[in-house]
Amino acid sequence: MLGVEPYFDEPFYVGFNVGGYELGLDPGADPAVGPVSYWGVRDVDVALARFVAAGAGVREQVQEVGGGIRVGTVVEPSGAVVGLIENPHFVLPEDGGAEAGGAEGAGPGR
Repeated sequence: MLGVEPYFDEPFYVGFNVGGYELGLDPGADPAVGPVSYWGVRDVDVALARFVAAGAGVREQVQEVGGGIRVGTVVEPSGAVVGLIENPHFVLPEDGGAEAGGAEGAGPGR
């Protein structure tokens, strides 16, 4: 449908690079939760800690899902699930500004 092949294709996760943005499909996701958007961060551990410090609860601890990609999810105070992804396969611009992970720059897909 998108005209691109996945860069990562395993039974537990399929990842696409769509114009520099991560599109991930998780066949094991809970349909009751609904879609989970993953925010790209430079350091998923730092980002998770910042969300928790701001009042979110950890839904899924940080884990590697293959290829050096690390993800975790939190539940914000309103009940929404937020995903965090650290993906070494995406190159970030150096002048991207602040991000949830607290690093010096942000960018699409990571």
